Amino acid sequence: MQAFEATSHYFDQAAKLLDLSDNIRTLLITPDREVRVEVVIEMDSGQIGNFIGYRVQHDNSRGPFKGGLRYHPKVDEDEARSLASLMTWKTALVDIPFGGAKGGINCDPTKLSKAEIERLTRKFTEKIHDIVGPVKDIPAPDMGTDAQVMAWIMNEYGKYAGFTPAVVTGKPVELHGSAGREAATGYGVAIVTREMLSRMGRSVGGSTVAIQGFGNVGSFTAKFLAKEGAKVVAVSDAYGALRNPEGIDVEALARHVSSVRKVVGFEGAQPMPAEDLLKSDVDVLVPAALGGVFDKAGAEAVRAKLIVEAANGPTWPEADEVFNARGIPVIPDILANAGGVIVSYFEWVQNLQNFRWPLEQVQREEEKKLTDAFHDIYDLAERKKISMRTAAFYRAIARVGRAHALAGI
Repeated sequence: MQAFEATSHYFDQAAKLLDLSDNIRTLLITPDREVRVEVVIEMDSGQIGNFIGYRVQHDNSRGPFKGGLRYHPKVDEDEARSLASLMTWKTALVDIPFGGAKGGINCDPTKLSKAEIERLTRKFTEKIHDIVGPVKDIPAPDMGTDAQVMAWIMNEYGKYAGFTPAVVTGKPVELHGSAGREAATGYGVAIVTREMLSRMGRSVGGSTVAIQGFGNVGSFTAKFLAKEGAKVVAVSDAYGALRNPEGIDVEALARHVSSVRKVVGFEGAQPMPAEDLLKSDVDVLVPAALGGVFDKAGAEAVRAKLIVEAANGPTWPEADEVFNARGIPVIPDILANAGGVIVSYFEWVQNLQNFRWPLEQVQREEEKKLTDAFHDIYDLAERKKISMRTAAFYRAIARVGRAHALAGI
C-alpha cells in the first residue's frame, strides 16, 4: 500500500459515517493540481545537478493552499499527494482558514553544500512562483528544510512580486517570522499528550516517554514533556538510538546533537537497537520521524499505553486496526502535529497585518486551538464509539464538504 492509498483509506472510514455520495467523495479526495518540475543547478564541482521538484495542491475551499516543503530522497508524487490531503484535513480539523498542499524536492540535503541548497531552492522557487503566494499557496518548512530555506524562497519570490513576507511561513524571526514557530509542532505534541493523559486519569509528571526522531519536532516534544515532569527514557534518530531507564537529560542531549548532529555518542544514555525503540515499555510512544513506521507486526509488538503521532502518516491501516483491537489509543497525526500549521497561520496573519505578536500570545493562542480541537474530537469519538482518527477525519471532512456546498461547485 502506498501513502496516498493509506490516507484515502482513513478518509473512506469517516466518509462512510457521513454517508457521502461517490461524486462528493471523488470531489473531496482528488487533488486540485499536481505540479512536477525539473530543477537544474550547477554543483560546486562544476557538474550539472538534475533534481525533480513537486507541489501538490489538494483543496482550497476553506482558504489558500498551505503545507510544507521537504527535501528528502523519498519525496515523490505519491508522498506529496498523501501529505497534501492530510494538510487539508488538518487545517479543517483545527479550524484555520487554509486548504492543503505539500511538496518538495527529491534530493539528499545532507550531501549538498549550503550554497548548493540555496541554488536549488531559488531555482525551484523560480519554477513554481506563479502558483504560490499569500492568497494562493503558502509553503513552510518540513523535513530537510528550515527557516533559512524559507528566507531564500521569500527573497527569490520577491524578485517577481516585491516585498511579500506572507508567501512562506517558518521564516527566521529576524526576517518577519513568528516567535514560537520553530518550537510550535513539538509544543503542540506536548499539549495534546498532556490532555490525553488527563483523560486517561494520568498526568505528564512521572510518565515515561519514548521518542522516535530527535529532529525539530522530536527534540522540542522531548523538551516540553521533560519540563512538565515526564521521564524521556528512549530516543532515536537516523543514526542510532539511546535509552536510560532513569530518564535522559534532554537539554544535555540537545546540546550534544547541536554539536555532532546525531544522538549517537551521548554519554548520558546507553546505545540500543533502533528497531527496539518502538517496542519500548512506556506510557507514551511518540513517532516523530518518517511515515509508515507501524505495520501489522510492528503494531502487535508495541507495548506503550498511548501513541501520539508527531510524524505524518506513521501508521499503516492494518497497524491501525491492531491498535484499535488492542485498545491502545492513538492521537492521529492531523491533530497531534497541527501546532506547526496553527502557528504558521499566526505568522501569516502577522505578516498581512505588519504587526508582531509576543511569544506568550502565540503560545496561548496555539494551546487554545489545540485543546479545543482535542476535546471536540475526544468527545466525538466517545459519542460515536469510533477511534480518534476516524473522529478527526469525520470532523474535518464535514467542514470541507460544507465549504464546498456553501460556495457552490
